[in-house]
Amino acid sequence: MSGPAILRVAVAAPVYGLFDYLPPRGVAPASLLPGVRLRVPFGRGARLGVLMQAGTASTVPADRLRRAEAVLDEAPIFDTAHLAFLVWAADYYQYPLGEVLAGALPVWLRRGREVPGTAVEGWRLTERGRSADPAGLRRAPRQAQLLELLGSATGVLERRALVDALGDCRAALRALQAKGWVESYRIEARTGESMMQRPDGGLALNNAQAAAVQAVVGGLGRFGAFLLDGVTGSGKTEVYLRLVEQVLGQGRRALVLVPEIGLTPQLVRRFRRRIARPMVLLHSGLSEGERARAWLEAQEGRAELVVGTRSAVLTPLPDLGLVIVDEEHDLSLKQQDGFRYSARDLAVSRARRARCPVVLGSATPSLESLRNAHTGRYQLLALPERAGCASAPPLELIDIRSAKLDAGMSPPLLRMVGEELDRGSQVLLFLNRRGYAPVLTCHACGWVAECRRCDARMTLHLGTRALWCHHCGSRRPVAPRCPQCGDADLRPVGQGTERLEEVLAARFPHVALVRIDRDSTRRKGRLETLLSEIREGRHALLLGTQMLAKGHHFPGVTLVGVLDVDQGLMGADFRAAERMAQLIVQVAGRAGRAERAGRVLIQTRHPDHPLLQTLVHTGYGAFAERALAEREAAQLPPFVYQALLRAESTRPESPARFLHEALSVARTLAPAEVDLWGPVPAPMERRAGRFRAHLLVQCPQRSGLHRLLSVWVPRLPELEAAGSVRWSLDVDPQELF
Repeated sequence: MSGPAILRVAVAAPVYGLFDYLPPRGVAPASLLPGVRLRVPFGRGARLGVLMQAGTASTVPADRLRRAEAVLDEAPIFDTAHLAFLVWAADYYQYPLGEVLAGALPVWLRRGREVPGTAVEGWRLTERGRSADPAGLRRAPRQAQLLELLGSATGVLERRALVDALGDCRAALRALQAKGWVESYRIEARTGESMMQRPDGGLALNNAQAAAVQAVVGGLGRFGAFLLDGVTGSGKTEVYLRLVEQVLGQGRRALVLVPEIGLTPQLVRRFRRRIARPMVLLHSGLSEGERARAWLEAQEGRAELVVGTRSAVLTPLPDLGLVIVDEEHDLSLKQQDGFRYSARDLAVSRARRARCPVVLGSATPSLESLRNAHTGRYQLLALPERAGCASAPPLELIDIRSAKLDAGMSPPLLRMVGEELDRGSQVLLFLNRRGYAPVLTCHACGWVAECRRCDARMTLHLGTRALWCHHCGSRRPVAPRCPQCGDADLRPVGQGTERLEEVLAARFPHVALVRIDRDSTRRKGRLETLLSEIREGRHALLLGTQMLAKGHHFPGVTLVGVLDVDQGLMGADFRAAERMAQLIVQVAGRAGRAERAGRVLIQTRHPDHPLLQTLVHTGYGAFAERALAEREAAQLPPFVYQALLRAESTRPESPARFLHEALSVARTLAPAEVDLWGPVPAPMERRAGRFRAHLLVQCPQRSGLHRLLSVWVPRLPELEAAGSVRWSLDVDPQELF
């Protein structure tokens, strides 16, 4: 005689393993399928859970089994194949399955809510609007853009489509509505109808692009990993478009990942101009309802193309035929807290399971991907030349060891900036440090403003008259006098983008200047608005951080100045030089993208550094080969595999005590080929008021590393010191910070 039905549930809690429950009252066990959401009692409250399997046996005594409270879905929200993928991901990254499943859901569904309504706000032209001429709105360019965009659509455009294309355009919509030219309209969120525009024909492919497209198309219907190594401006996006067209034409679906929200709108514009098929976006800039609707359209197969940032790789998408990861080298594709997954690596695994190609594109491929290409795991596709008549700009070093700098700029750089501006060109200056100055010090006694919660100095933000810690987010007002000696002579040292903007505005008072960093683009839609203005030529002098460096097409830029690369050359992390080189090449790629030649100037106090010399004179490919040789000699990734156990506590001694206990257990379990390094204090030992330490696990074979992790990690919560720390495991860490 069989016992009562037992539900094995992955609960959204930071606890490993599954939990057993009885079915909710009045629900037939046979109707419950793996992948449905449940609300279950957990501790003193209730949590979201996902049913993994049903059976009749449990290790928990029958009188202690609790009953699930409710079934939240009529049908599984994760199908069997996607559920297996998420189980594999949780196992690979050694993270609680319930948390992984919850993280794969949009917040709306994660909170146990019902599926949101499908009616959304749309906009369309009125009869008067269809006869209006956008050229008559020269003094209102945003209204003209809206009029043109709505006129190019086949019907109603959803509000989210307008925001993706033009940024925050509410004021312009209200103005056009007041003229009687546009009207709002409630529509069903059928993506294929609301987002379609008349497609254009695209650009002609050069030989390298055509060969890349042919190679991937020849592999449709089976797994294959392709590394698309294309110099900046070589037309990688056109290759993506051709491949997506092919896949959608075969009735399958495509997933395109980008590292940052800022890169999403321009890519989406290209896709919308070319592909009149159902498409959704998935990124953190959407409201909860918008994201839930987009996720469900993907999960139900109504969306044929999904474009999103990192977490979109966890979204169900039936009949997947192609996965693309743009800027595959970018650190933003690695989740740095909680479920610490690599979206790039999960994309490869997902494509393998779907038996479809995955294309990893970059002008500066990661050393891991280049190593995979060298060993034959990936097929290398090269785009060595810029598309059209554009040519790659030369890189030149400016030695600033004895130069007198003005806000970090040398006299030669300032002179050439002025010359290019006089010619009517755009100039881009890159400084990857926001704020006014990284240090505020007392000239009388030497006091330095330091964070009270971190082992770090506070950055002066002059616009808000505040000191900010860029590590923990603490903020305090600037005191009028030194808190140590009482003197009023407080001086900023070093330069950030705010200070550079101040100096440039004084030196070039008649030049339109724009600063792009996290501070100047906090308002929703502001970044896209500024980027649109740059492309229209409304700003001649562009200043910014890495937000301005990646993926943007600025045809008017002829000169790029990189103010400081030395931190990358001397960084404590072994990946610092690689990231420095990638950033230089990426920002250099903004110059010379049209008919006019470009030029890139790099300021440094170490002009003879061998890696920098290699990058400047022989390019990123040669730099990567030299860096790979150094990594192999030092036995560092990608030639070995790592996992980093982190621990932190408000008590300085607790992290090391926990890690020493973990080390003792690991030594009894580890195969001979596994190395254990540490424990050691983190490079920044105190952060956000907590003391931190690390234990590094390293092995030449991935399999050996994971054999240890699979038996070691389940024992960590049982350690005596585990209750006194917060600990986490980072498999394939990208930062040792």
